[in-house]
Amino acid sequence: MTCALQRLDDTAKDLLFTGARTANTFTATPVTDAELTQIWELTRWAPTSANSQPLRVLYVRPGAGRDRLVTHMNEGNRAKTAAAPAVAVLAMDTDFHEHIPAVLPFRPQLRDVYAGDDTLRARTASFNATLQAGYFILAVRAQGLAAGPMGGFDTAGVDAEFFPDGRLRSILVVNIGHPGPDAWLPRLPRLAHDDVVRWA
Repeated sequence: MTCALQRLDDTAKDLLFTGARTANTFTATPVTDAELTQIWELTRWAPTSANSQPLRVLYVRPGAGRDRLVTHMNEGNRAKTAAAPAVAVLAMDTDFHEHIPAVLPFRPQLRDVYAGDDTLRARTASFNATLQAGYFILAVRAQGLAAGPMGGFDTAGVDAEFFPDGRLRSILVVNIGHPGPDAWLPRLPRLAHDDVVRWA
């Protein structure tokens, strides 16, 4: 049985891709728990090898937790993170393999393969969590919200602050909200088709 896929219209493509930008300011309009939950409900469908799903999400609301997070952001990112209605710390679970019997029930023995190979497990966690992080940004946009993804932070400091048992390792901080005044920097150039694509 075949299934004909539908194509996004130009408005949807603009929302997710061509018109989407990294937000640098946000309004004070709250982001609801329901909206944050829905972001994950979309993100969870990202493809991952062996259905491993190593991404973990920590939402940080304004308050004491946010203050702790801001101290670990690079100086140029602190004000943006402090002002965002919601912030997500995206992390990879280095022991994702413990869930393999549940998420890959036809091959549960793969858990032991990952358990016995630290290099394979770390590579799988890093690559697939990063892939899921890209989907997370698209999910924020799909909710009609702006995303401000940032790698400029002290990962060791964030991990010690929020993930002290060492199992989770932060990979990205994403500010989330409705864009505020002067939220967008000028659009920077993108590489052209002929600079990137080859045909074999």
